[in-house]
Amino acid sequence: MDLVAAVLVLLVAGSSVYAALVIVAARQYLAACRRTQPASTFPPISILKPLSGLDEGLEENLRSYFAQDYPNFEILCAVRNASDPAAAVFEKLRVEYPGVPARLIVTGEPPYANAKVFALDSMLAAARYDLLVMTDSDTRARPDLLRGLAAEFEDPRLGLTTCPYRGIPGRSFWSTLETIGMNTEFIAGILVARMLEGMKFGVGPGMAVRREVLERIGGFDALKDYLAEDFMMGKLAAEAGYGTALSSCVIEHRIGSQRFRPNLQHRLRWARSTRRSRPAGYFGQVFTYPLPLALLLAAVAPEWWPLAVGAVVARAAAAWATAGWVLHDSLTARKWWLLPLQDLASFLLWIAGFFGDTISWRGRRYVIFPDGRFAPVAAGQQAAQARRDAAKSRR
Repeated sequence: MDLVAAVLVLLVAGSSVYAALVIVAARQYLAACRRTQPASTFPPISILKPLSGLDEGLEENLRSYFAQDYPNFEILCAVRNASDPAAAVFEKLRVEYPGVPARLIVTGEPPYANAKVFALDSMLAAARYDLLVMTDSDTRARPDLLRGLAAEFEDPRLGLTTCPYRGIPGRSFWSTLETIGMNTEFIAGILVARMLEGMKFGVGPGMAVRREVLERIGGFDALKDYLAEDFMMGKLAAEAGYGTALSSCVIEHRIGSQRFRPNLQHRLRWARSTRRSRPAGYFGQVFTYPLPLALLLAAVAPEWWPLAVGAVVARAAAAWATAGWVLHDSLTARKWWLLPLQDLASFLLWIAGFFGDTISWRGRRYVIFPDGRFAPVAAGQQAAQARRDAAKSRR
């Protein structure tokens, strides 16, 4: 057996083991969810929601938070300027739900790259309560979301929790493909990380955190320069000694109907951000691609077909564990035949993530630095040159 075949055998075997870990991790997570008791107290909650433009389904997304079955909460939304069309949607819902305290914050232009963090910081200054729920504008929640989160925060050790999310595609083929990956691949990595090392990180687009945790880690000022601010928030909270968890409350992530090019840019941004947030983990992602690895093995060493078939079966079982058991996703069950194509696309994007240091985000270009910080391209190039100059002067 030549070296290439030997390496592929090891990778395919490792990917099968990983798929088995996904199944075990899903069962452990579901067992923990079943132990969660209903809330006995209902602390007041501030919902913080950055807005920017008209996301597909924005009105219904926002309505799902105004319609929460919870006795005491407020909603704060933020836009860069009052002419943002999302502001009109917010005002319509504020009139429709007069019993829900709601406020729109006009932030102006952000002074740093991460506009989302600037919006959250602006809303935090106006928030009245100490339990904060931060959700993106493209999410939709069940009416009992806040009750579920309140029950989890009855544990005084819990400082921050991340809501797992079920992807819901728009009308485009590419959003459907991404959703299948989100519901079978992305959540799988989170579940395995939770099982092996605990939730020592956060994942948007839905998180809940105590105000004291934010203050302890340096507030949003400590996160403003990072592209993956959600990951860093959870990481810093865990390092500060607070309990961090994966919530039992699943929300919907409505990813819209992006065409090929913007969808590719969006997914490549994720890949390049992940490579810098968790460098070792990004290399390890090679084991999360049983199907592409099995195809390569079958092409290079056909005599190992039983191992390749086993990897394919393991991948299918792991996909059912996440999409079926955990997320109750009907899309993957209906369009399971797209899973191989999605896995191949994701594998190619993973490879592409090793190259390049620029991203596109809401029509702007940024450069990402090795530590996960980012800046607009012009400022980033200047900063990179300054670092190179400083390194030369120390030699």
